[in-house]
Amino acid sequence: MANVVLIGATGFVGSAILNELVERGHKVTAVVRNTSRLPKNDNITAIEEDVANVDAIAKLSEGKDAIISSYNPGWMNPQITELLYSNYPKILEATKKSGVKRLLIVGGAGTLFVKPGVRLIDTGVIPDEIMGGVRPLADFYLKTLVNEHDIDWVFFSPAGTFDKEGKKTGKFRLGSDDLVVDAQGNSHISVQDYAIAMVDELEQAKHHKERFTIGY
Repeated sequence: MANVVLIGATGFVGSAILNELVERGHKVTAVVRNTSRLPKNDNITAIEEDVANVDAIAKLSEGKDAIISSYNPGWMNPQITELLYSNYPKILEATKKSGVKRLLIVGGAGTLFVKPGVRLIDTGVIPDEIMGGVRPLADFYLKTLVNEHDIDWVFFSPAGTFDKEGKKTGKFRLGSDDLVVDAQGNSHISVQDYAIAMVDELEQAKHHKERFTIGY
């Protein structure tokens, strides 16, 4: 059983990760903007805190086995770009300040390669209306995380799309830097199966200071 901090535990991805963690008996300190949205469970400690508060996040993380970040200020938030650029480095700073050695990040698919030398973010297929949320996370991975050597981080990129009516199957493939596609060329995963793989990584720690990805 691990004792972890989960940032963004009420979001689309974060809530799925929270459910998977609790189902497996892990203890979770859930850091959210609104604790009333969290389920009641003896293994969940609800904390209402701003991720921009480095000292507070560091303090509540002390002694924990890992930090999982599913931080997203909201795709419809007009400040999403500014907040992602500002707050992801602060999450990294808080992790290092806390003494926690392992940081698992819900990454983006934008930096995955679709063919040699071509990343998804550069193909023109990502809609302009979400690029404000895609680009900052891509830059954080490419410009900051890959140069981070002091803690054991992972950046877990999802497939190209999350299945809207997804189910928990437990059957998927993992990859490294290339977009995982199925026989029809589609790249997709359910949020429930993504959560399985994230908690598997927490428990088994197969990736270190690197990115990995998932797909059917």
